[in-house]
Amino acid sequence: MTQLDKAVVLITGATGGFGQELTRQLLEAGSRLILTDLDEAVVRERVAVIQRQVLTGDILACLGIDLSTREGCENLYHQVKALNIPIDILINNAGIALFGRMDEIPNERWERLMQINLLTPMRLSALFATDMIARQQGHIVNISSLAGWWVLPGLTPYSASKFGLRGFSEGFFHEVKDYNVKVTAVYPFFSRTPILQCERFGSLGKSSQDFLKHVATDPAKVMRATIQGIIHNKLHVFPDATAKKAHLLKRYFPQIVNWINDAFVRRLKGGQGK
Repeated sequence: MTQLDKAVVLITGATGGFGQELTRQLLEAGSRLILTDLDEAVVRERVAVIQRQVLTGDILACLGIDLSTREGCENLYHQVKALNIPIDILINNAGIALFGRMDEIPNERWERLMQINLLTPMRLSALFATDMIARQQGHIVNISSLAGWWVLPGLTPYSASKFGLRGFSEGFFHEVKDYNVKVTAVYPFFSRTPILQCERFGSLGKSSQDFLKHVATDPAKVMRATIQGIIHNKLHVFPDATAKKAHLLKRYFPQIVNWINDAFVRRLKGGQGK
């Protein structure tokens, strides 16, 4: 089992919906956190609110770094190394989404998405795993998505990044397990986080997506289940009921999934201009 009390945990994307819940719940568990996102001031502001409510755990550092480039990832690694505090758990939580038909999304936008959602976790995992392997101890957590198993139309680049993150997690799990380094991949359904208000493009982007707000999950519950998966060293974690059912549907009844996707496209086209 992975112990959380006194564990040093690095969380990327700390100001997002999942990042805030991870911060809160890991502080409650007594963890010592290093938090990073684009704007250090925003990280400090939001964690200050949490610390007024949660008196356990500790914040070791708040760092403002753009992780969309290789240089940004290396910068984070070196800043963390300068703290001279070994990382017990790395949580690759930072991610963005775009909605629209693939050919109608500007190339630079979906390429940046692939950098943040896939290459950044790979880069950070490779950097920090070297130290974990040397210590014969560590845990890497990648927040993927149900979209890493089931592609909804309009989310093609996002799903490609999450499919890639699933494959990376599975492969890396087998490469590092003999060194007592654990890997966990998490596949939540749509949750009530700011990512639901992602930028939208083209013909599909004109439609209404308000229905997602009615089916979206509670991020607090999703992260609570995620943390249990981390504690129990699970490779694959489906942290909500919808994700669990949809994953099984995709595996065993793929034709039903195709029918649902077709119905989803019809709904999108029917909702344009509303």
